[in-house]
Parts: sequence; structure tokens; C-alpha cells
Amino acid sequence: MQAIEWDKIRAQFPVLHQQVHGKPLVYLDNGASSQMPQSVIDRINNYHSMEHANIHRGVHYLSQTATDEYERTREKVRDLIHARFIEEIIFTTGTTDSINLVADSWGHKNLKEGDEIILSQMEHHANIVPWQLIAQKTGAVIKVIPMDESGVLDLEVYASLLNERTKMVALVHVSNTLGTVNPVLECCKLAKKFNAAVLIDGAQAVPHMPVDIQALNADFYAFSAHKMCGPTGFGVLYGKQELLLEMPPYRGGGDMIDRVSFSGTTFNDLPHKFEAGTPPIAAGIGFGESLNFLDSVGLSNIAAREHELLEYANHELSKIDGLQFIGTSTNKTSVISFLLDNIHPTDAGTIMDKYGVAVRTGHHCTQPIMEYYSIPGTIRASLSFYNNEQDIDALVSAVKETQSFFT
Repeated sequence: MQAIEWDKIRAQFPVLHQQVHGKPLVYLDNGASSQMPQSVIDRINNYHSMEHANIHRGVHYLSQTATDEYERTREKVRDLIHARFIEEIIFTTGTTDSINLVADSWGHKNLKEGDEIILSQMEHHANIVPWQLIAQKTGAVIKVIPMDESGVLDLEVYASLLNERTKMVALVHVSNTLGTVNPVLECCKLAKKFNAAVLIDGAQAVPHMPVDIQALNADFYAFSAHKMCGPTGFGVLYGKQELLLEMPPYRGGGDMIDRVSFSGTTFNDLPHKFEAGTPPIAAGIGFGESLNFLDSVGLSNIAAREHELLEYANHELSKIDGLQFIGTSTNKTSVISFLLDNIHPTDAGTIMDKYGVAVRTGHHCTQPIMEYYSIPGTIRASLSFYNNEQDIDALVSAVKETQSFFT
């Protein structure tokens, strides 16, 4: 296999070649949103310049061209996660929207008083609050899988929580705060023994590793374009066809209908039944181009490169006195959460920004994790394949400068 020239790949991201506060930008906030290569930017610009039209409804050239390009992205997503049918790929505004769709539509149809929903202690708020809302409406009860000090779920407790009342297990594939890669395949197998449905929040997994949805056998899987070198405001919900067919529409309006009259309405076929209104067409077409880009690099190559960077970062940061890692699972992606002496994470992040280093600080929409560790938040450096060792060296230097500033 030919060696990948990572510097040439990095060169394709124009945002990385600028200065912030007079320092070279070191972008280490990829867990919040990754950057876009020039090819994706150009594709979106070309749509706006030459192809813009509403889709699915027009018989004219521009509408048909835009429709074909938009639907081609759906085919690419199906191939990416190895779904069985194109109808199983629902386009949403992002992971949060996808989870809300399932909680509301599937939940209203399938949950009743006394039913149980299992979540984990490390869930993003987007995979907690929608289930709390539907539980309040239906009388369902939420159970929580605990984790240990290293940020690993207790599977023995998970197995003990499963029973005939369990109707949904909703788990994050990769923790956005800890980087922990959860054993979702095993979790799915255990849930299926009780005929429970399974939703996986894959927002932090699909950008960093290959995912085979058929091998996983999850009922629902959600992720976002903007964490995959794509635009914001666009996401995916995979759902098993048989479940999506039974679920009522989530939103009403154009494109999700078959026929409308005041005596009643019939609904469109999958996947359009869940895609009301004019979608973010440019974002959808741009996401298709980002999938082309990721495919050209190779998700297996991306996973290997990010693991190299993670090991280098852990090695260099571990040399710093007063730095405490939060989340030390042996199976994790390129996310590093840490605390620095007695410095508040937000204060530390503010100083590091002055050195051009962009990290995320706070609770990362995972307040139950912070409650577990009894901390206000963390400093999070999240790496991508277009980062390099020099970025990590700059991070280490900024951490030391921050310590010096506060002492």
C-alpha cells in the first residue's frame, strides 16, 4: 500500500493556513466540528452558482439536476454504512434532529407507562433530553448504565438492567468528552435477547472509523455531516425499513405527503415520509462531496493516523506536571480531555487561544459526566487526520504557557 502524504492532505484545508492573534492556527476542536477541504467548498459554491433549484418537484433542468445530485448523496451514505436499502437513509438537520425524530415518532407509537429506556452515563445531552421528554409523555422510565473512573461502561450492570420491560437502548458509540469507544456490538446483542430496539449515536464514530450497520444490527444510527468534513445543518438517520414503515411522520408539510385533503392526508413513501419541507440542498450536495473526499483518504487510514496522533499527544502531555487526564479507556478515539492544576477550564482555554490553539472547554453537553467526576468541565483537544505532530507540540507549549500565566 502506498504511503499517504498527510501534509498534502492537510494542504487541502484552507482554514488551517492562517494566523490567530499573530500565531499559526492550531485547530483542535474537531469533536465540535471538523473543517472542510477545498473540494467541498468548491462543490457548494458551484451548486449556488450554477445548479440552485428546489428538488423533487420541478420538471425543469435545474431542478432535476439538483435532485439527482442530492439523491446521489443518499446512495453514498448507504454505501458508507452498508445499509440494505436506500429507503433506510433519512436526511435530517443533524444527529440531534435524528434522535428527536426517533424519540418522538417511534416513542409515541411504542412506549407506554412502565416501559423502560436504557441510556448510559456518558451520553450527550442530545441522547438524554429527547428520551426524558418522551418518557414524561408516555410514563416510561429511564435507567442508566454507570461508568468507572477510566470512562468505561459497566456491562455487568447493563446486562442486569435489561428485562422484558426494556423497549429502547440508546447509546453513544464514541464519547465526545472521553473518547471512549463503547462495545456497541455486544450491547446490541444483549438488547436483542429482550427484543429491545437500539439507537446508536454515531456522531463521533463515523468520522473516525468504518461502520457496518448490518454487522452491528442496530435499529437506528445517527450522525452529522459537519463532523465529517462537511457542512453544518445536515445529518443522517439510518433506520431499519420495517420500523420506519410503522412509525408515524415526525413533521408535516411539503414533500412528505402523498395526497392532502381536508378529509384526510396520506403520506409519501420512505425515505421522504420523514423529510418535510425544502431541505438544506446545498449542504446535502456538499456532504456528498465530503464523502468522496473521506473515501479517497480511506476511513481505515484515517483511524490509523488519528491513533498515531493520539499516542503522541498522550505521551507529550503526560510529561506535564499538574495535568490530569479525564477518560483513560484503552479503547478510544482521538479525544483528550484534561484538567490543568487548579485552573478553570474556560480560563485555560482563553489563554491557549492567545497562542493560536483552539480547544473546547466546558461540559461538552455531557453534564452527567462532569457530575460523576465532580468537576465543572474539562479542556478538550480533539484531533483529526489533518492535524500533525507540530499541532500537538503547539498544544503542549500553550499548556505550559497557561500554567506559567496563572502561577
